[in-house]
Amino acid sequence: MEKRILHYRRYIDELLMREGLNWEAVIREHLIQVSFFQHERLIHLIVTVTFALLEVIVIGLCVTAFSPGVGLLAIAILILLVPYIRHYYILENEVQKMYRQYDQMVQKRDGTAAWQEGE
Repeated sequence: MEKRILHYRRYIDELLMREGLNWEAVIREHLIQVSFFQHERLIHLIVTVTFALLEVIVIGLCVTAFSPGVGLLAIAILILLVPYIRHYYILENEVQKMYRQYDQMVQKRDGTAAWQEGE
């Protein structure tokens, strides 16, 4: 998913450098892709939070009733949690960039949006 989202965002960046495109069609497709990535982001948020809560519970178990097995479980969950956090971070940041791309597309289609003038 990481390759796909990065590739798609770069593709849209290239489209934004062009002139004379059918921005209505590009915007429609972009909104569909953004919704796919938002769904992926939500799923990864749920998984990441679940693993983080599990890690807190296991660390609490380590503090109250330590055993080598519980310690290994805490380390294993932490090893899994780090890549989940990294992946969610990438998804979150890329979707935020896609929101800005959408604003740029609307600007190219309609001219400067009034609500953006204050930025």
